[in-house]
Amino acid sequence: MIEDIIREREKKRSELKKLGKDPYPATITRTHSIGEVLDSFADLSKSKKKVAIAGRVMGWRVQGGVAFADLRDENGKIQTVIKKDNLADFELLKNNLDIGDFLAVEGPVFKTQRGEKSVEAKKVTVAVKALRPLPSVWHGLKEVEERFRKRYLDTLLNADVKEKLAKRSEVVGHLRSALAKEGFLEVETPILQPIPGGATARPFKTHHNALDVDFYLRVAPELYLKRLLVGGFEKVFEIGRNFRNEGIDRDHNPEFTMLELYWAYQDCKGLMKFVEKLLKPFIKGKFKTVAFSDLIKNWESVKPEQLDEIFKKEARPKIKEPTFVTDYPEVIMPLAKLREKNPKLTESFQLIVNGSEIVKGFSELNDPVVQRAQMERQEKEHRSGNEEVSRLDEDFLEALEYGMPPAAGLGLGIDRLVTLVTGAHSVKEIIAFPTLRPKE
Repeated sequence: MIEDIIREREKKRSELKKLGKDPYPATITRTHSIGEVLDSFADLSKSKKKVAIAGRVMGWRVQGGVAFADLRDENGKIQTVIKKDNLADFELLKNNLDIGDFLAVEGPVFKTQRGEKSVEAKKVTVAVKALRPLPSVWHGLKEVEERFRKRYLDTLLNADVKEKLAKRSEVVGHLRSALAKEGFLEVETPILQPIPGGATARPFKTHHNALDVDFYLRVAPELYLKRLLVGGFEKVFEIGRNFRNEGIDRDHNPEFTMLELYWAYQDCKGLMKFVEKLLKPFIKGKFKTVAFSDLIKNWESVKPEQLDEIFKKEARPKIKEPTFVTDYPEVIMPLAKLREKNPKLTESFQLIVNGSEIVKGFSELNDPVVQRAQMERQEKEHRSGNEEVSRLDEDFLEALEYGMPPAAGLGLGIDRLVTLVTGAHSVKEIIAFPTLRPKE
């Protein structure tokens, strides 16, 4: 039983403390990561220079007066040979160490008779005494949700999960670097907003006690980023969390990470070329282009509130190769600039890959009179019971009346992009701590 194991480990913790060994020291000595030791092994072995490493015990074997501990840190794993002749407290370690504990070890490196790279321990410090044992079976765990609940075990015991999360960081780093090279300025906008806007989504509501005012967790930063265009900035972007009170599936988590950018004096077509350039390192294959009207025939006869859902359910899942779907109807893209030749359509696009929307972009609507009419229509829908439509934002409309330059903007779903890049089955796999129903 797990309770018996924990009690036994607590006894070992007490024994260490009783004999003056702090099982949770504030400071340990570490000169090299395990990866650095392995990379420089030949030179370290030749110089007989001592190294100080630290890591979690992933293997523990005792043979008479010798113990073998397999230590692992973030960069690698190496064997440590602990000899009774080298350590006065050998018996204490022998009797009170377990798999899962952390050790700090100092000593020279060498190869065993079997040729295994090792560290000969001249000094051993218990860095952490773990009270719970690591699971003996994890890769074959049938209840996938349990993996997500205990993500720390998932990353510890499943290298593939850890690699996916590391890849996420790499993707975000590339995007930041690429945008900086193009002259974009990274900014931050409010997450607590008095009016939820910038996307069609049901928001989360909260309350600020000191002000006695309700706020909403943002569904998108769009309207604030556009205010910065009014304020004289020409290339801005933000990478941050958005929150939408919606269902959870392969493509959706209630809190998710978006990249949004806005580019003055750019239009929809130029933005599509930029997106292709930006994502070339991650999305292989030739980018195609198809009009919305070619996918949803006779779309004008469909009720506006159903049109987007029909596209998502019937057309989008069939798109596998990277495809720009363009010229969305105005009822789907209320913040986009209308096409001159057909005002029912907008200068807009979505990049769809493997049935998922990766990017949405458009030429920004900057006519304050038209934008007000759009927002008033949406506010009317909201009052009729539609909690997902964007609200009328007087402060944003006032900013727009001062003049916003011609611009194009986009939103890029970081979670979906990383899901695609890593070959993950859902966004849950590449979010470190996805949203789950609390255990009862």
